[in-house]
Amino acid sequence: MAANFPPPESSTIQRKVAIAACFGVFLEWYDFLTFASLATYFSTLFFPQENPVAALLASLATFGVGMLVRPLGAALFGSLGDKYGRRPVFIATIVLMGMATFCVGLLPTYAQVGMMAPALLLVLRLLQGFAVGGEIGGSAVYLTEHAPTGKRGFYTSVLQLMGPLGILVSTFQIVLLQSLLSVDDFQAWGWRVPFLLSIVLLLISIKSRVNMYESPVFIHLREKHALSKAPLRECLSNPHTLGRMALLFFCISAGGSLLFFSSQVYVNVYLKSVVRIDPQLAGTLVMLSTLLLFPLTIFFGWLSDRIGRRPVLLAGLLLGSLVIFPVFKGLMHYGNPALERFNREVPVALYGESCAYDPFTKTNNDCEYNQELLAKLGVSYTLYPAQNFAQNNATTPHTALVRIGKSEVTGYQPSAITQALKSEGWTEHADSNQTNRVMIFLLLLILLIAVGLITGPQTATLAELFPARTRYTAVALPHNLSAGWIGGLSPFMITLLSVKAGNAISGMWYPVGLLTLAFVIGLIFLPETRNASLEG
Repeated sequence: MAANFPPPESSTIQRKVAIAACFGVFLEWYDFLTFASLATYFSTLFFPQENPVAALLASLATFGVGMLVRPLGAALFGSLGDKYGRRPVFIATIVLMGMATFCVGLLPTYAQVGMMAPALLLVLRLLQGFAVGGEIGGSAVYLTEHAPTGKRGFYTSVLQLMGPLGILVSTFQIVLLQSLLSVDDFQAWGWRVPFLLSIVLLLISIKSRVNMYESPVFIHLREKHALSKAPLRECLSNPHTLGRMALLFFCISAGGSLLFFSSQVYVNVYLKSVVRIDPQLAGTLVMLSTLLLFPLTIFFGWLSDRIGRRPVLLAGLLLGSLVIFPVFKGLMHYGNPALERFNREVPVALYGESCAYDPFTKTNNDCEYNQELLAKLGVSYTLYPAQNFAQNNATTPHTALVRIGKSEVTGYQPSAITQALKSEGWTEHADSNQTNRVMIFLLLLILLIAVGLITGPQTATLAELFPARTRYTAVALPHNLSAGWIGGLSPFMITLLSVKAGNAISGMWYPVGLLTLAFVIGLIFLPETRNASLEG
């Protein structure tokens, strides 16, 4: 059977393998951002509208379910990949993921079938997440096992480009549709187009994967009758493999996902909602900076072939932990200097009892409403107990009060608070004449260098850490857990910490703290894997 496979060193084979592996990752990220971008539309299309806020939360929760089931898919498909081969599992995961994505575009809405609509949407998200669990991580293993010796970092770095490429294509497509269609047409049928067009990507992916070759490493294992009968149990019972899975979870995958989400997802939100620069300008600057991630990733993958994976990865973790705070402070300084000056010079205090904003629960008092409002307006504030002002005021201890400079607003009065802020020099939007576009671009580039240092050698390192007989399982499970639990939660955690602290920059302690931890763990435990044998 092995004779049916051309020699792995063939450049033609390597090119076909790279295309087959990359299309799946591209389709996954394309679906990821398309669904996230259309969450507000889904909330009105698939959920009852008696409570619009609850409908939006339900839409976002349905999106998040896909992240939760990824580890289950990783455990199942990883074991199958180690037992029966990379190729058949790769075909199964891309078909499952692609068909689920396509079917989202065919779903009936709540107005047509009632509660059956959100139920069907939930089922498709579960299938998507399940398939992605086997796709991500497995792609790294398959591509690395075909990579030419001595060039694994360079060869496999292309896989990491599929994330930003998927984001760019999805964003461009949605913006184009919204510009060509009326609001009513996009709401009625335009939102379906990105999902229906994914069938083209699926057909290309299936064609490339049906014609691809099994991993030479797996073929050798099968010929030697050395395949694992229970890969997951073997991974969890082997202290060496289990330790490296923990290293992958806390260090490599955590660092890469934190930096990616901080630089590609949250930074867009920060520029629009906190710095308050023009949304189109923010999106353009982020998109242009993302284009530079392509050569950076390939360069650092090549560099890891020359000087080793370990120093490049550690440099990325260290740089990320050191620059996140100054970069985000710099984005405010160069994006909206008037707002920076307002937050520095005008004291804003919020007084109230039971002021414990939690996005998981319903906002139920004036103080929490004020927390949401001030965070939405990009205003930094200090939170105090209500008794600090109740002694000298006629208000009850349970009434909220916002003090802006010398002005005071009791209860929850959005218009009064906004007016008081404006009277003290706050502006609703950044002055485009004061926005330094060049400096913002350069600051974004600093973040992308840290991302590239991680993503360049990451794919090769994932596979090089583990023995061949359990490699698929050992890579897929911790990588998907880390991407979902640490990286996927980062925009939410940053926002939550920022609202609770009353300062948009405070939320950055989440990625900074975890990146610092990842660097320390890597410094102590991360081995050098360059040129490690993949047959072991």
